[in-house]
Amino acid sequence: MSSGVLDEAIKKAAIAWISVGDGPAYALWCMPVETSLVVVSGPGEQFAPGLAEAERATVRLRGDHGGLIVQSEATVTRLVPGSEEWTEIAPQLAGKRLNASGTADDLVARWVADSCALVRLTPVAEAAAGSAELPADSQAAPPRETPARVETRRPFRLHRVTKR
Repeated sequence: MSSGVLDEAIKKAAIAWISVGDGPAYALWCMPVETSLVVVSGPGEQFAPGLAEAERATVRLRGDHGGLIVQSEATVTRLVPGSEEWTEIAPQLAGKRLNASGTADDLVARWVADSCALVRLTPVAEAAAGSAELPADSQAAPPRETPARVETRRPFRLHRVTKR
């Protein structure tokens, strides 16, 4: 697979399906930086179990048509607060974070205080698989069990409804 397809998919990425080890893939909001993706996770942010501690992860990116076009192994690097990379990337990421309360500086300060993980995912071009090598089926998995699901009740009716 050409690295041009991978580079273009990274440039246009706003969401990526990321999995760590044999775990399930999570749809995570991301920001492209050069030839890598930056993801924030932790308290008050998106849920990405094991990503902050991982050394490698699998990244799946979609194309303009919405379908999967590239899948690649990526090296995971956690950005440390106060480092040169952190001071450059964290304010950019905070500025693009939708529905965040406060300013970008407030958000970056909250990430530091809450020990949120800011990770950089750099895909390995040699381990990338393009659309020709990817499976043709949807690979959709059944929804995972969650405590957030509630049972739906029958709607309240004041008067009896008769069928005609």
